[in-house]
Amino acid sequence: MAVFSGPRRASLLDVRSAAGQVFLLQVVIVVLLVLAAVAGMVLQGANDALQQGRRESVIAAHSFANAPGTAAALRSPDPSAVLQPRAEAARKRAGVDFIIAMSTTGIRYTYPYPKEIGKKFVGTIGPALKGRTVIEQAGGPPLPAGRGTDVQAVVPVTDSRGTVVGLVSAGLTVRNVAALWMPQLPIILGSGAAAVALAMTGTMLVSRRLRRHTRGLSPVELAELYEHHDAVLHAVREGVLITGADGRLLLANDEATRLLGLPPDAQGRPVRELGLPEPVMRLLSSPEAVTDEVYRVGNRLLAVNKRPTYPRAGQGGSVLTLRDTTELAAVSGRAEVARERLKLLYEAGVRIGTTLDVGQTAQELAEVAAPQFADLVTVDLLDAVLRGWEPTAGGWRHLRRAAIGGAQRMMPVYPLGEMITFSARSPQMRTLQEGRGLLEADLRQALGWREQDAERARKALESGLRSLVTVPLRARNVALGVVNFYRTADSPAFEPEDLAFAEELAVRAAVAIDNARRFTREHAMAVTLQRSLLPRGQPEQDALEVAWRYLPAEAGVGGDWFDVIPLPGARVALVMGDVVGRGLHAAATMGRLRTAVHNFAVLDLPVDEVLGNLDDLVVRMDNEEHAGDHEGAGVTGATCLYAVYDPVAGACTMARAGHPEPVVVRPDGTVTCAGVPASAPLGLGGYPFETAELSLPEGSQLVLYTDGLVEDRGQDVDAGMERLRRALDGSGSRTPEETCQVVIDALDPSRSSDDIALLTARTRTFPPSRVAEWDVPPDPALVPSVRARCRETLREWGLEEAGFAAELIVSELVTNAIRYGSPPVVVRLLHGRCLICEVADGSGTSPRLRRAASTDEGGRGLFLVAQFAQRWGTRYTPRGKVIWAELVLHDGGSAASPLPPVDFLLDRFDLDQPDDPAR
Repeated sequence: MAVFSGPRRASLLDVRSAAGQVFLLQVVIVVLLVLAAVAGMVLQGANDALQQGRRESVIAAHSFANAPGTAAALRSPDPSAVLQPRAEAARKRAGVDFIIAMSTTGIRYTYPYPKEIGKKFVGTIGPALKGRTVIEQAGGPPLPAGRGTDVQAVVPVTDSRGTVVGLVSAGLTVRNVAALWMPQLPIILGSGAAAVALAMTGTMLVSRRLRRHTRGLSPVELAELYEHHDAVLHAVREGVLITGADGRLLLANDEATRLLGLPPDAQGRPVRELGLPEPVMRLLSSPEAVTDEVYRVGNRLLAVNKRPTYPRAGQGGSVLTLRDTTELAAVSGRAEVARERLKLLYEAGVRIGTTLDVGQTAQELAEVAAPQFADLVTVDLLDAVLRGWEPTAGGWRHLRRAAIGGAQRMMPVYPLGEMITFSARSPQMRTLQEGRGLLEADLRQALGWREQDAERARKALESGLRSLVTVPLRARNVALGVVNFYRTADSPAFEPEDLAFAEELAVRAAVAIDNARRFTREHAMAVTLQRSLLPRGQPEQDALEVAWRYLPAEAGVGGDWFDVIPLPGARVALVMGDVVGRGLHAAATMGRLRTAVHNFAVLDLPVDEVLGNLDDLVVRMDNEEHAGDHEGAGVTGATCLYAVYDPVAGACTMARAGHPEPVVVRPDGTVTCAGVPASAPLGLGGYPFETAELSLPEGSQLVLYTDGLVEDRGQDVDAGMERLRRALDGSGSRTPEETCQVVIDALDPSRSSDDIALLTARTRTFPPSRVAEWDVPPDPALVPSVRARCRETLREWGLEEAGFAAELIVSELVTNAIRYGSPPVVVRLLHGRCLICEVADGSGTSPRLRRAASTDEGGRGLFLVAQFAQRWGTRYTPRGKVIWAELVLHDGGSAASPLPPVDFLLDRFDLDQPDDPAR
């Protein structure tokens, strides 16, 4: 209770509350009563004091006038001297304010203040001179009691003969008279305070009870609450009837009036006079309660609830509520349809666009809409959209059927993949031109649809197609195609609400289709770029039989690359690399690295130096990316495997920078790892690269791959390697092409999240019969014997026609090696698809080609070598260098180019005087 005491006191003093107003009225009444009592007491006291003053004044005046010696004193020569002391003594004894003795002319002989003696008396003395007593109220000079109105009595003083010899006046002031009622005032005020306290207590009790009944609401709040309840009562969509014990209608809200057809003056009239339906009358007359019973009233089904009012008092009234279940059923049906539509839109958001494939996205749209929204759904897209190109308005007349969905796939509609040319009056063309959906509620009346293909339309109508909604697929305000929703005769025809839903569904699907189109375009561009950077064909070489596979990732191309690079001496370099990242940036980086590997391979550097130079390049590229602050460019990194196979020695030298280890399949089918030490990936800088040399018998297969083949989200690299080994088991007799296909089929990497590059190379060796090698003593006089042995070897190989060029090249290279090189000098001839002439010596200096002046004695040898050889160059070995030249052979012996005329040779070169090639 203490919690609410503060607010209750505050409300008690609030004049806007009923309790405050009652309390204020009671206080006003108490104050008025107190004032009236005080006024009555004042008037009564004043009257009593006046009467008492009159009596006391008369008694005092008569007593002094009749006192012995008064008359004689008045006749004495100095009355004041005799009477003044007597008058003051008598005044004090009598308790009056003054006693005045005066002459018959009114001259005062006595007065409380001596200075007033001898002055004229203020008052009426005429009747007293005649022997009567005068009582009056009059003012006069100051008195000891203070100024004020006096109550005085004037009596005559007579001698023994009855002659008036003087006058005596005695009196009191009014102030002294008022003091008679002042003791009564505290009683009156105390009574008033007690009355106020009782009023406050009573008001608090009443206020407390009112609060309990009104739940603490003020009258204004109660009025507002009543207005709100009345407004709610008439606004609810449920009828309310309240009847009294006497059977009269006490209240009927607007909904009850509408449902029962009540007249405007129904309130207050007996229920039986209102003409209510029989079920309602019977229900009102029954004393039983009812819960959700349905009654038919006219063409309505009303759900009724009834409860008695004041059931404990037994007054017999009732409250009846009515709810129109007919309209509720319709509303419930619409709500259920809306709920199903929202559910379908949510399902469309989840199912449409799961992949970035345009055709698959279109098919997902068709499968979502059928059969939940339509019986048959077809999606027609611009051919440019399917290819990933930017759509244009010029392609609207030619759409390709991209998807068909629904159970009615046997309908005579255009098949998947067919190009459709829509007429100008067809709904599809109209919806593309107008940019909005179109509804054909009855296809039998749709002339434009039937004109598109009259025979196909006739068969479709015979099959049961009845209704069509066609909606454009638009994204970024660009039309991508149309989606057609069909319903058969077994389903209700489309309505305008269905058109709005179809447009909403098409908008969501169009965004997914456009995203897939843009991805298709970017993916195609990246794949085109990457494929243009990868080998397009196998180079001519004798060392390896090669096959490869490249599979770009679904989510976008990466930086995987491979290469087969012919090297001097019939050797071949194999490269397999993988750039970190995905997309155009990775593909462009891959192209730069592949070009760099080609350049390093041309220099014929050792495998570890090739990877070292490549590592420096990646570091520089990374620094350039950061220095240029390219947005979105991350750290450049890559892995690489570089291998060089020598078919003459049957050996392969390899090094790998963070790349998966290659697998070797021996001719007997045994699968082993190559055992190449792992080194740091490219881009870290400063780390050495270890090499390994393998001896590979002829027919061995070297399998190189990127990590996408053996590693994915669903498996780790060890499991992938084991699957690869199992796939390669028994591949010793397979061709590289067959081995690649077996691996791809076994590992099934078609949906890998990373690019996959696979390279298989089967080794070949040069037979000893096609290799000629001999040492040359360091004596220029022996050059003719070297030339003769070269001629003899070429004759054994059936290459007599190439003998002149080969002898010239070998003679020049041997002469230079003897004169300017270091022992040992070795000559080697290799007969493959071309003739390779090699001269090795122990010197590290390299010759260079220059054009000799006409007066120079030398400097023409390398020029002639370059004229006769298809290619020539120098490679370095741990023991020196090798100068090589290749001559292309045709039909087993003809040279690549016709021999220069003899006169030209004699003019440019003296065979008997070998020259210094201007090192």
